Amino acid sequence: MINYIWFLMIFLGVLVGLITGNGEIISKAIVNSSGSTVKFIIELTGIMCFWCGVMKVAENSGLTDKLAKILKPLLKIIFKEAARDEKALGAIVMNLTANMMGLSNAATPFGIKAMEEMDRLNKEKGKASNDMALFLVLNAACIQLVPSTIISIRAACNSANPGIIIVPALISTATAATVGILCCKLLQRYF
Repeated sequence: MINYIWFLMIFLGVLVGLITGNGEIISKAIVNSSGSTVKFIIELTGIMCFWCGVMKVAENSGLTDKLAKILKPLLKIIFKEAARDEKALGAIVMNLTANMMGLSNAATPFGIKAMEEMDRLNKEKGKASNDMALFLVLNAACIQLVPSTIISIRAACNSANPGIIIVPALISTATAATVGILCCKLLQRYF
């Protein structure tokens, strides 16, 4: 459906531009934006490679493992069924830890594994358990200790201080995660 909406918006925009006599301006805008997009992607790729390297060093140095040890007792309080299963809790911890460190490509397999493990524990197959819903909320609103993607985008756009986003990102993601947990726990009582 979204493909149809995008096509319709682009088609109507070009059609209105041609009808109003702005065909040359549209052509120049398409060519200029295409060139600047390619330049931006190349700059962003280099910066993302740097941050992925930094995060890989953090992972290999054991920083993510230390963070996982800190998270485990807290997650045992938050999750009900998954806290009793070491495999499920381990996958949840690894997913959230990888997300916190900006290692989203490493977090995805752990997230899939965590959902599979929680589905194994789920009494009602085909219906998400409370732990599964809570994990999804935590995964979406994960606390970002190092928001490497945003830092990379800011650096590629020639920001004077791309890293200044770290503290606001930490505050906003911590707030989002806290509100998400509270909403899940509140809704668990009624549904």
